[in-house]
Amino acid sequence: MYQQITIIGHAGADAEMRYTPDGTPVTSFTVATNRKVKDQDRTTWHRVTCWRKLAEITGEHVKRGDRVLVTGTVEARAFADGRSGEPRASLEITADTVRFLGGNSDERSRPTGATPHADRQPAGLDQVDELAF
Repeated sequence: MYQQITIIGHAGADAEMRYTPDGTPVTSFTVATNRKVKDQDRTTWHRVTCWRKLAEITGEHVKRGDRVLVTGTVEARAFADGRSGEPRASLEITADTVRFLGGNSDERSRPTGATPHADRQPAGLDQVDELAF
């Protein structure tokens, strides 16, 4: 069976890129999604991991506050909080695609090849959509 998740939210921090020992690029960032429940906003944090070419692109372009659409597979992970020891859980997404929907940093210069409107997409990302992960 295959599961897929699509979320739209805001990046919680700039993406962090690193390399595996064999030189494969991997980038991680968090995305906050919000929903209203009885007149209260509920925020869910998702940890997103990107591999290979997608990792290189997101590592360069995902900045705190950017609005992104992420599609990929999701896993829930349970862990103990490092400070309090309380049980916690996180949703971790391995991204197949990342779309840049604009953000709160319109003054920032746009990446080369990006469109000047809200649906900005760095050049070459459409080629990444075809990569198998």
